[in-house]
Amino acid sequence: MNGTDGVIALPRGYRAAVTSSMERPILFLDVDGPLIPFGPSSSQTPALSTEVFPGGNPLLGRLNPALGPRLMALGCDLVWATTWMNDANDAIAPRIGLPRLPVVEWPEASTEDGPRGLHWKTRHLVEWAGHRPFVWVDDEISAMDRLWVAAQHDGPSLLHRVDPDEGLTDGDFSELACWLRTAVPNWAVGTGD
Repeated sequence: MNGTDGVIALPRGYRAAVTSSMERPILFLDVDGPLIPFGPSSSQTPALSTEVFPGGNPLLGRLNPALGPRLMALGCDLVWATTWMNDANDAIAPRIGLPRLPVVEWPEASTEDGPRGLHWKTRHLVEWAGHRPFVWVDDEISAMDRLWVAAQHDGPSLLHRVDPDEGLTDGDFSELACWLRTAVPNWAVGTGD
């Protein structure tokens, strides 16, 4: 105690450990499939644009500008987990109302052989997340990825596969918000609506 004021004097430079229940969950976000759907009949996005976008990618016309605010409302730390890497901050984020986000930097091709069916992103996302709860939104998630994450990650995690023909839908947002409320109950989340 420090005198009569009831304050405990801590050593200079001391920082209290932050527990995982106090940390914001991470939402790892892929672009192709979840944000840019591939199907011609997607009800969530405008029709395929004939406009030429920077880099010549006409699929940018399929981005739904309502997705950014809905993702932000989930209350997670959003992180790009896409082969677009930093280009996602330049070409995707401004079109859907997101700020610049951190980017998972993918290492060079690994010489490690993993279990058959394990996605090449899986190990890196678990490493990036550390002990924090996380959601991974992608269109290429498999049962092997779920098994591997369950065995390798100590905290809560949700590997949410999005139908690449539809992209993120109302149902996806409901499922993400529900999981966040139940799996990370100490963290206040919005509905994503």
